[in-house]
Amino acid sequence: MILLIAGSTSAFGQATPPAGERGQRGPTFTTNGNGGIVDAPAQPGQRGQRGQAGPPRPAPRGPDGRVILNQPPGEPGLWIGGITNLTKADGSPINVPYQPWAQAVAQDRRQNAFEPHTRCKPSGGPRQFLTPYGVEFLELPELQRMFIFDIGGPHTFRIIYMDGRPHPKDFPNDYYGHNVGHWEGDTLVIDSVGYNEKFWFDRGTHPHTEKLHMIERITRVDMNNIRYEVTIDDPGAYTSQWSGQFNLRYVPGDELFEYICQDNNFAPQLMLGVLESVDRSSPIVP
Repeated sequence: MILLIAGSTSAFGQATPPAGERGQRGPTFTTNGNGGIVDAPAQPGQRGQRGQAGPPRPAPRGPDGRVILNQPPGEPGLWIGGITNLTKADGSPINVPYQPWAQAVAQDRRQNAFEPHTRCKPSGGPRQFLTPYGVEFLELPELQRMFIFDIGGPHTFRIIYMDGRPHPKDFPNDYYGHNVGHWEGDTLVIDSVGYNEKFWFDRGTHPHTEKLHMIERITRVDMNNIRYEVTIDDPGAYTSQWSGQFNLRYVPGDELFEYICQDNNFAPQLMLGVLESVDRSSPIVP
């Protein structure tokens, strides 16, 4: 049995580490005082590593010359996506090719924000990178696997198999699906299938079915920035493929910490919406 002991709890129901422990500088998300996450604050890395003026350092590389997504040895840090959603490369909205039923579900979700992630359910795909306190990459070449750890939310992790294996034919659908990856230059390409329908795959309201197939491209452009791109292929919910992207920012000094998602939860707005704006005539089903 593993015993996790959380620290204090923030205004939006996410446990925060005690001040001063393990180099933590407090939450990497701010709130609007009403239980809603606003965004990751401006990071020192936007002006140069650890607040130094000048351009960001180049992306770290391993002995083979390939870029690494982990933090450099001896330099702890995490990746923060904020509360952004998928957009086109120029930041403009995506014209999502909904099927009629999927568009109706998306509209309902906009009005009744019953997102499973706010009740500590795992979320695959883009949503994993847009969680409180960010994510951490861990590549283990000797195992030919990449791990992506959620810091907030359900505090779970996702496995990317890097050994060239195919997707299994009998994989049981789950929250993170079955993920196989490979490198194309400095870009990690992840191909994933085998998802269940119990989560939202981004911070938007886009539904999906068990036919969901995602291709993710993760590119570390320099020390402080990752470009995340994804192609959504779900013939059960959309009339054609569509793509989107956002950026992740590096927060030096922050580390993975012990966490219990629902400890003394103070996030009714995140779970139920704001006061009378939400229809509570039916029970919440995870």
